[in-house]
Amino acid sequence: MEKIIYILFSFLLLFVSCKKKTNETLNCENDNSIDVINKRNFNMGFSTWSFGPDLSDKEETYNFITENADIYSEQIDYHIPWNSLINNTAFPSEFTDDINYRLSKKISNCKLILSVSLLNTSRDNLLEDYDGTTPNYTTLNDTVIENAYYKYLTYLISQFQPDYLITAMEVNELKTHSETKWQEYKLLMQKIRTRLKNNYPDLEFSESITLHNWFNPDVSNQTDFINDITNYINQNLDFLAISYYPFFKGQHSKADFQKAFDFIYSQTGKPVAFVETNNIAEDLIIKNLNVNIKSNVCEQKDYLETLLLNAYNHNYKFVIWWAYRDYDKLWETFPPEVKDITKIWKDTGLINEKGEKRPSYTIWKKVFDKN
Repeated sequence: MEKIIYILFSFLLLFVSCKKKTNETLNCENDNSIDVINKRNFNMGFSTWSFGPDLSDKEETYNFITENADIYSEQIDYHIPWNSLINNTAFPSEFTDDINYRLSKKISNCKLILSVSLLNTSRDNLLEDYDGTTPNYTTLNDTVIENAYYKYLTYLISQFQPDYLITAMEVNELKTHSETKWQEYKLLMQKIRTRLKNNYPDLEFSESITLHNWFNPDVSNQTDFINDITNYINQNLDFLAISYYPFFKGQHSKADFQKAFDFIYSQTGKPVAFVETNNIAEDLIIKNLNVNIKSNVCEQKDYLETLLLNAYNHNYKFVIWWAYRDYDKLWETFPPEVKDITKIWKDTGLINEKGEKRPSYTIWKKVFDKN
């Protein structure tokens, strides 16, 4: 549940919008905006996040991707085997079993994005090892950390042979927690990036940025924060890798969504890719966290249309919709202490928990077929 427990409390208390119908049969307005897409000029795909805990659910996820995508994302963001990397010992079986399963399901004739997380789920420190520990360090850019993480990335590259590599995920969130660690992080990744480019000159690298905390960061001095992140993107990344969940910032309309997209183009001329994104298709109500965010299938469809139209108009590299199907079945298996926080992304699929296609699925297929 690595992705699911990434806690973004900053958005939880912000939004209560007007009531809307949320049933799956709601008739959505069709403005024909995506009809301008005659031939698709970007890749479309999903992450391999499974909607259920069973092997058959995982198999079904890979099968769906095979039929409905020409690119997909493997997110390696559960633990990092720091002890093995630092001490040159065998990797934990939990790690190798996971990697081997993903490799066994590698999809032919489909591009692969490998997204690797350096940071923990709170994005305020290194990701933990399988035993829950993190390596000792004086600064984040200590040589022992650099060498271990570089070794980790090169191992994953050798195994997956990806088309794109995200060397760290949602990195601007670290700056919201600690300016000191952010500065150390930049030094660390500068060294790792140089080593990777020397050894893999044909592989495109990036580090993902959360759009919701780039264009509207939860900090006291937004201008300085934005400028720092923008400069980092423009000076260091081969392409801009965006992570974006518009409901985190109370965005509900096409006009709201477009403001965030326009911000991107005002900040950088780098090629754009959305490495993970989606929008809720139902009301998100979490009583224990005082969350009540209104949405419905039409709002989800509006976001997807806006996303794909921007991808076409601005020649994005690719778009990754994070979970293709609602994961109620998986959610039921989570322990009670994380049930509330893991509900955040549960109802974001193009297909609902019953296997029924939402209006957004129709939009996806309509554009995907224009290849």
